[in-house]
Formats: sequence, C-alpha cells, structure tokens
Amino acid sequence: MKFTTPAGTNPIDQLKVIGKPTPRIDGPLKTSGTAPYAYEHHDVPNPAYGYILGSAIAKGRITGMDLGDARKAPGVLTIVTADNAGKLGKGNFNTAKLLGGPDIEHYHQAIAIVVAETFEQARAAAALIRVDYAREKGAFDLAAAKGNAPVAKDKGSETAVGDFAGAFAAAPVQLDATYTTPDHAHAMMEPHATTAMWTGDQLDLWTANQMVAWSVGDMAKTLGISRNNIRMRSPFIGGGFGGKLFIRADVLLAALGAKAANRAVKVALPRPFVFNNTTHRPATIQRIRLGATKDGKLTAIGHESWSGDLPDGGPETATGQTKLLYAGANRMTAMRLAVLDLPEGNAMRAPGEAPGLMALEIAMDELAEKLGIDPIELRVINDTQVDPEKPERPYSQRQLNECLRMGADKFGWAKRAAPGAVRDGRWLVGMGVAAAFRNNLTMKSAARVRLNAQGVVTVETDMTDIGTGTYTIIAQTAAEMMGVPLDKVVVKLGDSSFPVSAGSGGQWGANSSTAGVYAACAKLRETVAQKLGFNSADAVFAGGKVKSGKRAVPLANAAKAGELVAEDAMEYGDLGKKYQQSTFGAHFVEVGVDAATAEIRIRRMLAVCAAGRILNPVSARSQVIGAMTMGAGAALMEELAVDKRFGFFVNHDLAGYEVPVHADIPHQEVIFLDETDPMSSPMKAKGVGELGICGVGAAVANAIYNATGVRVRDYPVTLDKLLAGMPEFA
Repeated sequence: MKFTTPAGTNPIDQLKVIGKPTPRIDGPLKTSGTAPYAYEHHDVPNPAYGYILGSAIAKGRITGMDLGDARKAPGVLTIVTADNAGKLGKGNFNTAKLLGGPDIEHYHQAIAIVVAETFEQARAAAALIRVDYAREKGAFDLAAAKGNAPVAKDKGSETAVGDFAGAFAAAPVQLDATYTTPDHAHAMMEPHATTAMWTGDQLDLWTANQMVAWSVGDMAKTLGISRNNIRMRSPFIGGGFGGKLFIRADVLLAALGAKAANRAVKVALPRPFVFNNTTHRPATIQRIRLGATKDGKLTAIGHESWSGDLPDGGPETATGQTKLLYAGANRMTAMRLAVLDLPEGNAMRAPGEAPGLMALEIAMDELAEKLGIDPIELRVINDTQVDPEKPERPYSQRQLNECLRMGADKFGWAKRAAPGAVRDGRWLVGMGVAAAFRNNLTMKSAARVRLNAQGVVTVETDMTDIGTGTYTIIAQTAAEMMGVPLDKVVVKLGDSSFPVSAGSGGQWGANSSTAGVYAACAKLRETVAQKLGFNSADAVFAGGKVKSGKRAVPLANAAKAGELVAEDAMEYGDLGKKYQQSTFGAHFVEVGVDAATAEIRIRRMLAVCAAGRILNPVSARSQVIGAMTMGAGAALMEELAVDKRFGFFVNHDLAGYEVPVHADIPHQEVIFLDETDPMSSPMKAKGVGELGICGVGAAVANAIYNATGVRVRDYPVTLDKLLAGMPEFA
C-alpha cells in the first residue's frame, strides 16, 4: 500500500480499540517470568557457554597470545580468535571490528571467545589466556581534540541561512555560551545476549536486537554467507534505547563459537562489556550564540557542536533541532567530529536532540533573563509554523505553543519567582521549563495477517518490542481493522522469517509498524469481503461480524474452507518532503536544593506532548515517564568517567554508573494534546518514546538556576558545581 496523500477517514478512526487505555497483552508472560529472552531459550539441545575476552588496551596491537593453559582448562570445547575465525567482513552498522586482532581499535574490543560446558568454566579459562600487547598512544579527551576537529562528513553537518555573523554582531541583545554533556551509557537491564546454533549451513540466532532485518544483513555480510541462511529471533528485549540497534560482539562470537564447537552456544556480555564493548552516547561541547531584538525576536541563531568517535564514525547530531525549533532569519549550525579511540559512539535514545536541547534550552532561558522576558513568552514569540530554513515547507502539525500554555497553567507557572526567592525550610525551591522536539520519521513496514475458522486473527511481522508496548498496539490495530476483540488477536514479533518491519528505533516504530499492519489488514478485509459476497467498499467489520445493509455474517465464516492469509507493506511517498513532520512538547520541573549542602531533589515533573494520535495512552505514558526519568538522570548524575590515560570508561557497571532510582523521581504527570496528523500515516500517529527525554535535562537545570541563582552549563549538575555560588543563600 502506498501512502501518498493525506489520510482521510478510515477504520482506525472508529477508536473502539485504538486510543483506549489497554494493559499490555504480553504483561502476563513478563510478570510470570515465562517470556523467553535471548539467553533463556531452553529448547536448544545441549547448549555450551561462551565467554568473551576483551582487549586490555585501547589502541595498539596484539603481539602474542598464549592459549595453552586455557585450552587445557576443565570443560573447554574450543577457543576462537581472529587467527582461526576465518575471513570476516564488516557490517554496515559497526565502526570497529566485532572481533579484533591483531590491531586493537578500542578498550574491551573482543579478541577471543572461550566455549565450555558451563559458563563458570568458560570464564575461568578466559582468565588463563595470556596476551602480549604493543600499546600505542591514543586520543581519549574531547576537549583536547576539539581544536583540530574538522566539520563532520555527514550530510547537513554544516548549514547557513542569511548572514549569521553580521546579524549576531548587530543584535541589541546577545548570548554566547558553551555547554558540555558527558558520555552516557544505555545501561539497559538485559545485557546484550545471544544463543546461536548451526544446522548444516543454517544459522539460528536468538538475540536481543531492535532491528532484525538490518542485523541479519550485517551478520550475512560479516560471515560471508547468504542472508537466507540466517534466521534471527528477538521476540522479547529487556531494554535497548538504541544500544541494540545493531549486532555486537555477542552475536558474532556466539555464531563463531557455535560453529567451532559444533554445539549451540549461549553468550551474554558481562556488564563492563555493555559499557565498553558496545556503543554509548558521545560527549559533546556545544557553543550557542543567540542574537535578539529587545522585544525578544531572534535575529541570529548559531549552534556549533563538537563530539568524538572512532575513525570512520559519525558525530552526535546535536544541532538538528536548532535548524527547526525557533524562527530567525539568520542561522548557522556546524557539527565537528574529533577522532577518539574510545568505544564506539552511536545512537542512544533521541540521538542529537537529547544532548542538543540540553544546551539550546538553557541558552533560551539565559537569553530570556537578559531580555527580562518570561522564558515561556520568549519561546512563544519565536514560534514558527514553517521550516525556518525552508519557509515554503509548512509543519504538518505544530502545537508547541499550546503545550507551553497548557503546561504553564497545569503546573502553576505563574507562581514562579525570581532566582533564590522561594524557600521551604532548608530547601531553595525553583521551577524550570524547556521545549521538547523530535522529528517524526516513517519507514516502510510490512506484516502478514492470518484469519482462521475460529475467527482468530494472527499478525506476523519482524517488528520488535523493547518494552515499549508494541505487542499491544499491533493487537489493537488488527482488532480495530478486523472488528474483533483483543482476545481474538495473536501477535507474533521479532522473527526474520516474518515480513520486514520498520523495527524499533528513532521514534518511528509505533506509527510505522502499525501502519504496516493496517496495510495487511486492509488487504485481508478485501479477501474476506469477496469470500462472503460483500462489496469491500461498503463492508463494516465490527463485533466479530462483517456487515453491509441488513446483512451480517460472522467473520470466521470467511475461513471455513481454510485459513486466509494477506501480506502487505506501508510505503511512503513525498508527504515527508512537502511537510515538516515533527513532534513537540513542553517539560516543566520543580526542584528543591538544600541551602547548605546543595543537594538536589526533583519535586515534581510535567510533560505536555503533541505527538499525533496516541494509540495506547497507557503504554505511551509509560514511555514518556521513562524518558523523563532518563532525562533527569542525564541532568543530575549520569556520566561515564573517561580514563584519559588508558582510554576506557572507569565506572563500567551499575554500581559506578549512577542512574535514577524511585526515590529520585517523585510525582510525574503526562498530558497528551488531542491531535491527529493525517500527513504522517493512515494511523495519524507519530512517536513519543524519544520526545519524552528531549528537553528534560534543560528543564531540570533551569529549575536549579531558578532555585539557587547559580547557572551550571556543565552536565551533570552536581552539588559541587553549585556550592561555590551559594553562600549568600546559606
């Protein structure tokens, strides 16, 4: 099915199932511990266990590797290294090789896998491997590399509209400030894990992966085999946040180990490997320059960002939202990329916008203070209903001002006082706000739908559920389209033998995958109507029946002679080029800061989101409050500590890498504006999973400033950065 014109009225608009608060249909499996995650496929015969050895240096060469003692260790079946793995290619989505040697590209790069009868035997044997290295000097410090970092090669890395330099120099009110964000880890609960098994030339993989089709292609390319010889299954994933978009060392080395041992092999990355061997959100240094008239109109907007990655890597796209969020005639952005020999930088929830808004939205607050204008009013003054760099291109929907106004009313923004003016006992209390922005992306997505003689509708697609509620919204879509209750829908996900979906990432998953199910159901409706003698254009599917005029026939009757199957995909035309499609929101935060110790406590949070039709308010709210929690962590505590001598993340576990806990996050409220976007898809939906984190960090930082009068531009905002500026409040 082609989506080339704005969506009109369709069966989804009935809203009998879609849009209703619906508990997760996969919830009972997860809460009972019976959902099979990648490491828990107990039906594979006689599995062995693999343990990966990681490089002890960040840059250099392996000059020798003694496997003798490890091979003789109890239970060891085989050891695979670059020397005996055979010729390996390199996938499209990994910067460094997944099996290193003799050259080493980053710390904890996998250099061997030991396969043994038990996990403990494999781990013990790996510790017996002796490796000699020739260490080389590496670059591990973004600030030190900043001066020589060129503009990134990626398209759109440098943009210019009008005369930024001239307009900024002439602006009556100017802001020129630099902000920094540290490296962040995904820190998902489930580590990267894979169970691999070969049957002849056929490779079966059970793994934790967000993008099944991409990863099958990368495995085929890396191993040099046909993708038709690989079946990947990823039905349940214990968190991803972008860290499981691509294959990592666990997938490749499980496959290599299984081939060498002639056994099924299970591999789970130890927690330090999740931090140092996989991917992370890169640190940024961001310079923002804003020029405005005295009444608050932006005349110059400049945003430069520096980040680092391995050779051939890409930048953290922190300037993306600045091209689109506010009006202003003269603008420039630039992303510069330093070569760093740290573990690979790549996608993490809302890549680009999350760290970019951590800087831009503080800058807007700082400018508002210089102007003597309320921060919300400054944002409203600079609203735009068109792409400011391409004025001929309107937004399909843009309700940022509505989000700000409603949030201000609900949060009690009118009670906000001057910095340092509000006290509650020993606590200094402040409020902060920030705009939220994330582009709406759509991707081709396919599904297969089956109807059996019992009236049960089964959906098959390789779409994944990373804890986002995908199972449920796909079931809701099929139920709405076919006119059956949810208990008559079975959803099967995450299997490469199913039609290729959009996958989970970039906030495109919910809208795109349900649109693919919509297309398949539309085709099945036609088949059913023909079988039952209805005109498909007039047929109404409701209550488990197909109706037209005075005639009504049970849906199940269409499959009496045999199961009916339909398969289709939703493909997109140029509406995304004609209209700027984005999601918007406003984040409000209230904090308390201890006047003596500068201890920070978030007191309440509110997100107001405009993100198209909300398919399931229950899971959508969960997505947003989870994102708000991540944003709070980024603002107050999350930071990968880089050892700038040896090039690794020191706090590479859940003990040293601090993330928010329940006590850190009190009351959260989420409001969704009533919005549909017919330019987006037949679902008229968008995404919310990443919108919820965008702007949160800045809202927290702005609230801390309002509480204390101390402005911190270096994340995370920890008490040591506040103390020096707070004596007057003690």
